[in-house]
Order: sequence, then C-alpha cells, then structure tokens
Amino acid sequence: MSSTHPVVAEVTERIVARSAQTRAAHLARSAAAHEEGPVRRGLACSNLAHGFAAMEGVDKAALRELRAPGVAIVSSYNDLLSAHQPMREYPEWLKKSVRAAGGVAQFAGGVPAMCDGITQGRAGMELSLFSREVIAMATAIALSHDLFDASLLLGVCDKIVPGLLIGALSFGHLPAILVPAGPMNSGLPNKEKARVRQLYAEGRATREDLLDAEAASYHSAGTCTFYGTANSNQMVVEVMGLHLPGASFVPPNTPLRQALTEEAGRRVVALSRGAEYTPISRVLDEKAFVNGIVALLATGGSTNHTMHLVAVAAAAGIQLTWDDFSDLSAVVPLLARVYPNGAADINHFHAAGGIQFLVGTLLDAGFLHEDVHTVAGFGLRRYTQEPILSDGELVWRDVPTRSLDEDVLRPVWRPFAPDGGLRMVAGNLGRAVTKVSAVAPEHRVVQAPARVFTSQEPFTVAFEAGELDRDVVVVLRQQGPQANGMPELHGLTPALGVLMDRGFQVALLTDGRMSGASGKIPAAIQVTPEAAVGGPIARLADGDIVRFDARTGTLDVLIEADEFARRDLVDAPVAEADGTGRELFAALRRAVGPADQGASVFGPLTAELDLLRAAPGERGTLGLSVHTLETQEVGQ
Repeated sequence: MSSTHPVVAEVTERIVARSAQTRAAHLARSAAAHEEGPVRRGLACSNLAHGFAAMEGVDKAALRELRAPGVAIVSSYNDLLSAHQPMREYPEWLKKSVRAAGGVAQFAGGVPAMCDGITQGRAGMELSLFSREVIAMATAIALSHDLFDASLLLGVCDKIVPGLLIGALSFGHLPAILVPAGPMNSGLPNKEKARVRQLYAEGRATREDLLDAEAASYHSAGTCTFYGTANSNQMVVEVMGLHLPGASFVPPNTPLRQALTEEAGRRVVALSRGAEYTPISRVLDEKAFVNGIVALLATGGSTNHTMHLVAVAAAAGIQLTWDDFSDLSAVVPLLARVYPNGAADINHFHAAGGIQFLVGTLLDAGFLHEDVHTVAGFGLRRYTQEPILSDGELVWRDVPTRSLDEDVLRPVWRPFAPDGGLRMVAGNLGRAVTKVSAVAPEHRVVQAPARVFTSQEPFTVAFEAGELDRDVVVVLRQQGPQANGMPELHGLTPALGVLMDRGFQVALLTDGRMSGASGKIPAAIQVTPEAAVGGPIARLADGDIVRFDARTGTLDVLIEADEFARRDLVDAPVAEADGTGRELFAALRRAVGPADQGASVFGPLTAELDLLRAAPGERGTLGLSVHTLETQEVGQ
C-alpha cells in the first residue's frame, strides 16, 4: 500500500475532526436501526400481510416464513430519458438473481428523473436542482416500510444519483448498491456538435442543420457520451465503492451489462447479513468522499459535484467544504481529457483504460485511500480490475498498467496539468467555483466592464444586436437556488464562444450553474451569497470593471469598498415563479441553503439536528446559528 499524499491525508484528517460529532450521530442512528436477519420479523401480522399480498410462489412463501432477506429495488426508470430507458428490464433480472442468492426483491418505489438536456433554457429547468430533494424523499418513502434488509438503487444522471444516495443514507444501516445503465454508443463527435451550435448562434447554420447535429450526437439508449454530471456521477460513485468494479461505462443492451446487473442482486444479498454485512453508512465514510473528490478532480468532472457531494456527505454526517475541494485540487493532477475538456468521449476514455487505470495510477501515487469498504469487499485495489464474460460467466481481470491512449488518459507522472480542473475563487463579490480544465491558459484572467442581466432572454437580444462585441464580463444574476432554483445556463455558451472567437476577452459571472458541460469560456459560477439574499453580485451595475483571475483565485469588482457597500441593491426582490409546476416548489426556494452548503433544503444535516436537539449547548461547536437551524427545521 502506497503512503497517502500529505495533502490528501491532511484534508481527510480535518474532515474527520470537523465531522466528529455529526458523523458519530449518524453512525449511532444507523447502528440502532440494524437488526440481524429479516427486519420484517418485527411487523404485526396485518402489516406483514400487506407487504406480501401481491407476491406469488416461492417469493411469497419466503416473505411469509421470515427466512429470506428482503431487497428493495428503487428505480428512476422512464422511457423519456435515454440514460434510464435501459432500466425497464432490470427489476425482473434483479428479482431472479436475488432469489437465486436466497433473498426476495420487491420493486419498492420509483423516483422522478428529469433531463436537463430537454429542459435547458426552459422554465422546467428551474425544477431541476430541487428534483434531487424530491428524489431523496421518494427514496426514503420507498424504504420506509420496514420490510427490507438491503437496497438496489437504479439511477444514472444529474440530480438522480445524489438524490438516491441522500435518501438511502437516511437508512444508513441498509447495504446499498448503485446499478447504472451505461453510455450510449459514440455518435457525432462532441467537438463537431459544438461547432454546429456556434454556427447556429452566429446565424450561419439553419435550425435543420442544428437538429441534424444534435440527433446524430444523442441518438440511442444510454447516457450522453460527453463528460457531464451524469458520467461524473458514475465515475465518482464507482471510486467511492458503490458500483460493482467496472460497472460504470459498460454499454446498455449488452450481455456484460445484464451480467453486471444480475451480479448486483446476488452481491447485495451477501452484504445484507453475516460476516459480509456492509451498510451504506460504512462504505460512505470520510475517506470515500475524499476518494470521490480526487477522482472528480483528476478527470475534470462536473462542477455540480461541489454541491452534490457536499449534500450527500451531509446525509452521512460528514461536513465537506469548498476549501476541501480547493486544497485537493491544488495537488491532484489532471489525468483525463474528455469532452468538454478534450475531443474524446466517455467511451474513448473507457477504452483507453477507464476507471480501472485511473484508480491504479492514483492509488500507486498515494492520491486515493486504499483502506476503504466497498460493495466488492474491503480495499479499493479491487477497482483496478475490469469485468468480462468468460464462457458466459462474469469474472474480473487485471487491466494493462499503461494507458492505451495518452491523448485521453495519462498516468500520474505524466499529467495533462499538475493540478485538478476545479478551483475556488473569492473576493469582494463573494465565493464561486470555476472549472479551468477546458479553458486555455491565456483566457484564465479577464478584466473587463460588466454587462448585467437577470434572465437569459435579454442576453440573447443583446448578443444578436451586437451590443456585446467587446471585452465583457457577462453577469447573469438572480439565478441562485433561492431566486429560481439555480438552473443550468448552457444556452449562453455558444454565443459567448462566438465572442471569444472574435478576439474579445469574455467571462461569465453568475449565481446559477453551468455544471459538467462547462467548456472553454472562463466562468465564475454558483456565486455565494446569491443576489436574491443580498449578495454583493446584486450591487453590480453595467460598466463596473470586474476582474476574474482563475490563476490566483480572485473575483473582484474594482470599486472602492466604501462606495460599493453604500450602493443600493440594484434588483427588486425576485417575484414568485409560477407555471410549469414552479409554484409547487416555492417552499423549497424559501428553505434552501447556499450553494457552498450543498444548496440543500435538508439543512446542514438531519444528523446535526438530531445532535443539537439532544445537546442544545453544543450549537456553537458546529458553527451554526440558532436562526439557521430553526429555519431549516421549518423547511423540513
């Protein structure tokens, strides 16, 4: 076992220290909920009868006789999303494999799954981030029947995987395995798709040209092949030990994908009892979260995880901060170039060596913790092997110790960059996240006059009128979680790319999101505090000189501090949104926390609230105000 890199060790140690009380509370609650053997033994006869009334045959007998572990299937299947459509057949496969392993699987519940690609730039996008909380609550409802000894969580994209994890961690005593679907086959190269999008933004391509390009890119069942939040989800949860080794990027509708899905059913039964009992609370510890962050940074993954990982960690009683991301990013080398950070797609990354090679090189260099619990057993080294079918049987084998394409994937000692793709910036405009892995070094410092917008439509009008043909920092505010649910803003990218290609200094500054598809435009995103709560970004006016320096990590408006502080907030209070279901989410907008705390409506954490209820005198040790906690309790 290689010695742990000193910064990785230091960050891990401070997370452990910071989280000591809340993590202990979560583990104590999980331990108290655990019962060896089928948990349904404690149900009254009427309750139990309801639980197996619709079952048939051996499964019904096994449930009635209280001799088999119960496994909950919680799925985000729908046939609207290409990434989730392959999961239609999974429940039947899983029921058979669980039965063969001596358990009984039941489809316990479905969770919603919306597509940011469909809702991009539309009103529905304002529900996207909050769908994570809805998914978490739906997962909890599915698991709340006291019938289950383990769970299988079927999900892939964006908010879905974090939501499933948050919900499952409310049942931290249950073993859980994430079951993915895999990416679609490669279609139109992502670079060509981006070129057509930019031509369309300039008026040099027709809508039919654009639709042809998009349809050739997104063309079949499976996850989109660029390295956005969906594929970052798969990368992160596998390195955190919640997938079977090598499960992330095996395509759907293949014998190997079916074999891996069926093996998840057999494996979760083994984890549910006896010597191999491994609850999700044991897998998702402080070291696992550090491993997930390292994998994210080493591959230039989605900025959404600066919120999602914070929120998921909170559900495990672990307190992550943006400083943890920043300090790790300073030392973790960038080892992958996958679009939008390069020309390759996720299938090319997988073929070059994929997660197995990545885990191996990071382990050998001490950037990952090897001594962790996973759903495959103890130790992360197991995740350097790839699954194959040998005479129809699923087995794992060692992969080459070198990358098969160093234009896509490199070893630690020959990185694309010496540091990770995510950075934190801060200054008199607040704190923000920036993704620099796809930004050319000469574009990482921008100083230019601001042009301020509060929605995307006026930006488009200004661009088409030629008003932005100059050095400019485009400010799009009132896009934070309390303002309108924090939509992603990729609709701005083609126009901003046009301005950059015309030779102008261009940057984006927003309290909204850009996420995994962040590309060549320097962008300070998720600005905190957001404009809707009176953050400094709300005081910016057209013409203010903004300096955004991703190299030194600074974000400032070049105005005397006293003058800027005296300036009135420019925007009126945000009006309550309605239509497209947005009115149903008003309570969530009022209760949500800031981006750097996960943009969650669940407060810092249920476990923290449990701790504080038990020991009111300890409130100050957590650095949380009474007002904040009371507000978050109301929100729950």
